[in-house]
Amino acid sequence: MSLQVGDIVEGKVTGLKPFGCFVSLPDGKTGLVHISEISYEYVQDIAAVLEDGQTVRVKVLSIAPDGKIALSIKRTQPAPERGSRPAGGAAARQPRKEAPPRVWQPKPVQPRGDMTFEDMMARYKTQSEEKIADLRRVTENHRGGYSRRRG
Repeated sequence: MSLQVGDIVEGKVTGLKPFGCFVSLPDGKTGLVHISEISYEYVQDIAAVLEDGQTVRVKVLSIAPDGKIALSIKRTQPAPERGSRPAGGAAARQPRKEAPPRVWQPKPVQPRGDMTFEDMMARYKTQSEEKIADLRRVTENHRGGYSRRRG
């Protein structure tokens, strides 16, 4: 029996790894089911879903020129309806928290109080020098050091 992309066959799980499981196919070949192709639900631990020696139905996703076969278990099952969550999942165990709508708020303005013109100019000068120093530090890091040409 020659495997083709799109075929659905039964195989036996021969190995469990953190990234997926290996499945022995009827024609003596072995394919890999990536962890993301095991179930429509989030799978953190493959051993909780599959066990070694278990018979599973798989769909052939791709066959690489070097003989590697990509398989999927979840694509042999009907897809869950959009927007519905299966009962008993992580979402069912935790109550859903309703977040209040986010509304733009202006940044709080520091009270100027009874600042004189000289105080405002001194503060502006300090802030300006800090911004220039930050800009200079960033541009020097990109250039690999700042050096002036002397000519």
